[in-house]
Amino acid sequence: MRALLLESVHPDAAAILRSAGADVETLDRALGERELIDALAGVQMLGIRSKTEVTESVLDEAPDLLAVGAFCIGTNQVALGAAAERGIAVFNAPFSNTRSVVELALAEIIALTRRLTVKNAGMHAGLWDKSAQAAHEVRGRSLGIIGYGNIGAQLSVLAEALGMSVYFFDTADKLAMGNARRCATLDDLLAIADVVTLHVDGRAGNSGMFGEEQFALMRPGSIFLNLSRGFVVDHHALRAHIESGHLAGAAVDVFPTEPASRGEEFNSELRSLPNVILTPHIGGSTEEAQQDIGRYVAGKLRDYLHDGGTAMSVNLPHLALPIRPGRHRVAHLHRNVPGVLAKINSLLAEHKVNIEGQLLDTRGELGYVLTDIAVDHPPALLDSLAAMPETVRVRNLA
Repeated sequence: MRALLLESVHPDAAAILRSAGADVETLDRALGERELIDALAGVQMLGIRSKTEVTESVLDEAPDLLAVGAFCIGTNQVALGAAAERGIAVFNAPFSNTRSVVELALAEIIALTRRLTVKNAGMHAGLWDKSAQAAHEVRGRSLGIIGYGNIGAQLSVLAEALGMSVYFFDTADKLAMGNARRCATLDDLLAIADVVTLHVDGRAGNSGMFGEEQFALMRPGSIFLNLSRGFVVDHHALRAHIESGHLAGAAVDVFPTEPASRGEEFNSELRSLPNVILTPHIGGSTEEAQQDIGRYVAGKLRDYLHDGGTAMSVNLPHLALPIRPGRHRVAHLHRNVPGVLAKINSLLAEHKVNIEGQLLDTRGELGYVLTDIAVDHPPALLDSLAAMPETVRVRNLA
């Protein structure tokens, strides 16, 4: 097996895959479409972060590819449907960097509320400005969280521990943590929050969700944070509300257009604004988070290739069936139509193969079956399974 890991994935990921017998190549940067297609020749496992786009065109020209690991939370950079149609499993790390993002958000809330950026700039310029004007405690202030997933919920708990009153808005039904209160509408949240922070996902429907209309509804003197996706915020409108004094400050970690690699020039209309914190998409970039992500996603890739396990896959049905010594396993991904399991088992019977263990799960238009057999399969069995019109992909795993 060959693996290609891009964008400085943590070294532990490569170590895990190598220990599983893979030949691993690593690169410290993202690859463009044509470059990625060329690099994927003969590669079964691809590891990326947020910059590499795995498009349908890439997948069309990567027949050897079996799995993609997104060593991050988001997977909008991967054509998930196209990957599923080709039998390519996609995994991510939905929890591993949650704490790191939450801690950065809390640090920025405190820094902006105390106007530390302004005081710091003044000191470096030689200005001693000892004053309490416009500096506040976060205790007693209201925090509005837009997007109450893993990050939003954990931020809710820690902010409440600091003495903040927490409100949240989410389009899905979410259980409130602690004393957090759900807002029926986004407008309701904006009207009450001293600090507004975005933690929404990368779905296309969130593009441009926060612009002039939403900034105008925020309370005078409030603070805005975006540590989610760059394309959800209108930066021109944000700049206007900072310059007018309507907003007291902002922190932005993600941008509509970001440099492809470390060291490239960064351009944004938010540069040079007072009491605005700009960070280079580092919400989850702590050594602890990156190590945990590297280990988690690499483990998912290893398991999928060795035993067919798809637990926590973002695009395939979820199955986990422990391998027992002395058994052989066949994995069958297929169109989710009636009668497929019966056909599979009929073919096994025709080839005089007894089933020792079997699991089936479905997800949308796909079904997935793991079948354990006591003896190595006859050579013609895989050909028969592959020839079924419903088959997407069939693999001999052990």
